[in-house]
Order: sequence, then structure tokens, then C-alpha cells
Amino acid sequence: MTTLKTTKAKPVIGSKNHIMLLFAALMITMLMASLNQTVLSAALPTMVGELNGVEHMAWIITAFILASTIMMPVYGKLGDLFGRKPLLIVAILIFMSGSILGALSGTMNGVIIARVVQGLGGGGLMILSQATIADVIPARERGKYMGIMGGVFALSSVAGPLLGGWLTEGPGWRWAFWLNLPLGVLAVLATIFLLHVPRTLNDVRPKIDVVGMMMMGIATTTLVLACTWGGNTYAWDSREILGLFGATVLFGVAFVLVERKVSEPVIPLMLFKNRNFVLTTFAALMVGIAMFGAIGYMPTYLQMVTGFGPTEAGLLMIPMMGALLVTSVVVGRQVSASGRYKKVMMAGTLLLGLGLGLLSSIHADTEVYMICVFLGVIGLGLGMSMQMLTLVAQNSFPLKFVGTATAGQNYFRQVGATLGSAVVGSLFASRLKDILADKLPAGASSGASTNSLTPELVTSLPAPIRDVIVSAYNEALVPLFLWMVPLAIAATIALFFMKEVTLATRIEREVPAAAVSEGQLAGADAPAPAEQREPVSVGAGGGGSEPSQVPSMAPVPATQVSEAAGSEAGQRPRGAHRATGQAE
Repeated sequence: MTTLKTTKAKPVIGSKNHIMLLFAALMITMLMASLNQTVLSAALPTMVGELNGVEHMAWIITAFILASTIMMPVYGKLGDLFGRKPLLIVAILIFMSGSILGALSGTMNGVIIARVVQGLGGGGLMILSQATIADVIPARERGKYMGIMGGVFALSSVAGPLLGGWLTEGPGWRWAFWLNLPLGVLAVLATIFLLHVPRTLNDVRPKIDVVGMMMMGIATTTLVLACTWGGNTYAWDSREILGLFGATVLFGVAFVLVERKVSEPVIPLMLFKNRNFVLTTFAALMVGIAMFGAIGYMPTYLQMVTGFGPTEAGLLMIPMMGALLVTSVVVGRQVSASGRYKKVMMAGTLLLGLGLGLLSSIHADTEVYMICVFLGVIGLGLGMSMQMLTLVAQNSFPLKFVGTATAGQNYFRQVGATLGSAVVGSLFASRLKDILADKLPAGASSGASTNSLTPELVTSLPAPIRDVIVSAYNEALVPLFLWMVPLAIAATIALFFMKEVTLATRIEREVPAAAVSEGQLAGADAPAPAEQREPVSVGAGGGGSEPSQVPSMAPVPATQVSEAAGSEAGQRPRGAHRATGQAE
């Protein structure tokens, strides 16, 4: 008979008190990460005007998204291998370092470098938070928690522009960086004292896929550079842009070849054998392009066209984020209650497309309340679909792959966000420059250089020049919204072919026989008796209703494990995980 050693955890891992404390810690981390993506939006016009760098405006957004995108799969994989808690602390500290650099920078290049450092840490904040929830909450119950996470994102998206506007008009835009320091300290303390999750130990030290990470990073960077510089710094058919696209293909192919050979690939290719993962990841890519391409420059547009200050422009984003907050929470609870998610996700992407189409009809004289209504429609669509995409990806794989799957999907969503920000920013800047050069009266350009335009300067200009600039901003940006409608339609089509797999109601951990025989399994991770076990659905495979080609994680009764332990000792597969009752 096998005796299982148990350890007391305060609170017990998996208990209601533990989940609430853990969730509170993750919400603080999520708040810091999501607030950072929006707090600078209202400060952007003033920042680039003061630093004389409107031609580099897109890089304030793109630099952070690019760096965080590259790091997402890295954090996801390392979290699966070594545990999420220490990585989360490191990510927070890196993020805080970037914030200090940004606050002290006096040039656009310095701010962009600071945003890169922030992104290197920020990539871990979102991924590790979402993956940690999957460690302790079954997929069926996870919907309401993911909905709350979406609500936090929406809340910070509302508070971010408002706070950024208040800081810009008050102590200055640099405080948008200083703000992250107290939040970072709070997040580190919460992670240390509240974040206790089961962890796995490896008998054999895993090999980190350094080459794969490098190939992925170079391919992603060259793609973003090509989309950012194309049509702006260089012509699309120039040697520089064609060379960057060629490098993207070259390093992308090299990345795939590396991932096929290494024992612990940063993005395992077997993920793409799962139909639901492929379809939801494609939808996430489309949503990322449309979302960040559309809303990334709305605060700037509203300030320039309506004449509102940063705070008022931030207030105008409330309808979108308020709708996102409400629908994210409501849909999350509804999915947890019913287990059904496909139709609501499709409705969400359709509403996103409708909202983008409506935004493409605005002009300089459009009533502000109509713009708010259109933004609200976009918020409804995002709230109904965005967090559920992650839930479906997590439900498609066993627990040992959850971090990697979560990071993989978020990587492609962020690639979309990067492309959306880069392409729209590039097109917007080049179109604005051409329109102003064509329409401004002769000699007026010296007083209204596009590199130093701020809302205050535009307001102070003579009426004829001001009207031309306002019209140019509208003409340069608004038509781009219509170009994104097909992306939302493509996401809807992808979700139509998604199989609605039952959401798992239990968390099943892989428990090798020797782990039990060696007394490493604590009560919190002990496998359920045979009569209490429920199979975990691991999603649809490439053949529709067939299961995914991923090793089963169903637990084995302890009595059976103890009988097999003697024969299996010393024969555990290389890199197999050993469960432990210790918490990180």
C-alpha cells in the first residue's frame, strides 16, 4: 500500500481562499501591464511634439508591442519548464527598469529604447498571469475568471487615457512612466506573498531552445521593420524593404526547421495539429491587427480633430472600454454556466467589423456622441470574443502545455497588434505628410511642421491652416478603418469552422509512477480515485471530432501507480515531469 506524504499550505492550493488570493495577485500584475498600454496614448501628441519626433510616433507603441511579442513564447515555455512565479517576479523587475529609463529619457530614441525594455518584461506579465489561472481553475470555471481579466483590461483602458491626460496636463507626461514604480513594487510583493501554485520538477535539466528564440525574434523584428518603414522611410519596392521581407521568410523557415529538431521547442509545432488552436489563433491574429490598428491612434485623432485636451479625449474612449468591460464579465459568466462559446464569439467578431465600418464614416464635423456610439460597438465585439479565444486555446491541451499554448496564441495576436500599429502608423504618417504638403498654403509648412504638431499648436493656428490640418488628420486616418473590416470577417469565418469542445471540469496533472513511489506527491496534487475521475477534453484535432494528438494527462489511481513504480523506476522518459506538493 502506498502512503502519500502531504504538506500543509496556507492557504491550501486549490482552495477557495487560495484562488481568491492568487487571483488578487494576478489582477495587480494585469493592471500594471494593461495600464501601460494605454496611459501613454493620451500623452502621445504632447510627447512627440516636445521631442520633435512625430515621424517616430508609431515606434512609441510598436517598440513595446514588438518586444513583448517576442518574449511571450519565451516566458510561456520557461514557465511550463521551471515554474511561473520566479519568472513573473523577473518580468516585473525588467518592466520597472524600462519605466525608469523612459522617465529619464530626453530624446525620442531614448523613449523608444525604454519602451523596448518595458516590453521585454511586459511580455511575461500577461502570459504568466493567464497561464497561472489555468494551473488551479478548470476550463469550465475559468470563463468567469477570464471575463474578469478582460474587465480589468477594459477598466485600465478607460483609466489609462484619463490618467495619461491628467498627468500630461499636470505634472507632465514623464509621470506616465514613474507611475509604474509603485504599481511594480505592489505587484512584486503580491506575487511573493500571495502567488502560491503547484509546481513541477524535472529529473533532467531541460534544454532551453535558445536558437529557436533567436530565429523567432529576428523573423518577427524584420517583419515589423518592413511594415513600419514601407511606404514611409523607404518605398515598398525598395531594396531595403524587399530585403527585410526576404529576411523574414529566411529566418521564419529556419525557425520551423529548428523547432522540428529540438527537444523543448519554444513553440512546439504539434500545437498546429489541433484545429481549434489553429482557428482561434488565426482569429486572434485578425483581431489583434484590427483592434490595435483602429484604437491605437484614436486618442490622437480625437485631440487633433475635435480640439479636446488629453483628458477629454480619454473620456471619449469610455464607451468602448465600458462596453468591453461589461460584456467580457457577462460573457465569461455565461460561458462558465452553459459551457457554450462558439456563437457568442462569432457575434463578437461580427460586431467588431460593424464598429470598424461605422468608424470609417466619421469626418471632422461628426457629432462626438456618434463617435462614442461607434466605439461602443467595437467594445461590445471585443468583450464577446477576445478573452474567449484564450480560453478555447487553453482547453485544447493538457495542463503541461497550457503555458506554451497560451503564449503561442498571444504571440500571434500580438504580432497582429504589432502589424496593426506599425502598418496603420506608417500609412497614417505618410498620408498625413503628403496631404499637408499638397493642401497647406505656400510657406505655411514652416509654422506647422508635421514633426512638431501638438493639439495646443493646432488650436492656436490661424483658422484656414487649422482647418486644413484637421481635415488632413481625418483624411489620413479614417479610411484605414474600412480596410480592417475584412479582417473581422475573416476571423468570423475561422470561428465558424471551430469545433465547440466541452470545457473541462477538472484539472488533471501528469503524475509519473515514480513520483508517487518516492513520496513527492502532496495532497493538493493527489490523483482522484478512479470512481471520481472525469476525462479531460483536450480539444479537436485536425480531423474534426478526433482528439488532439497530445499525450493524455488523465490521472492514474495511486494503488496502480505503486504497483508499477518498481518496474518503471529509472525508466522515466527523458524530461518527464515529477509532481510535487510544494508551492512556488
